[in-house]
Amino acid sequence: MAEVEVYTTPFCPYCVRARVLLDKKGIAFTDIDITEEPARRGEMIRRAAGRTSVPQIFIDGEHIGGSDELGAGASPRPACNSPPALTPRPICGRYAIWSGERETKAPISS
Repeated sequence: MAEVEVYTTPFCPYCVRARVLLDKKGIAFTDIDITEEPARRGEMIRRAAGRTSVPQIFIDGEHIGGSDELGAGASPRPACNSPPALTPRPICGRYAIWSGERETKAPISS
């Protein structure tokens, strides 16, 4: 199983969103609270290429971003093209956690 690390703060709504999604998907993760462990903030910034916002999420040591990137996608998936309308929306790349959202726009007919 993949190792998931999430750098968070206690009252960040985006951190809560990331935790809820991971819990809902049954994905175990390490929650690193940078207010309880201030020294870990520098580690997070270094690992996240200078990003200072929370959450910052890593899967198997690879930085995937924040809650938006996590919500758009995290089980391994191959690269993809644009999906057809009315199908779940994947994120192109190595990871895709499906949020279960559906595309709501129908194709434009000519």
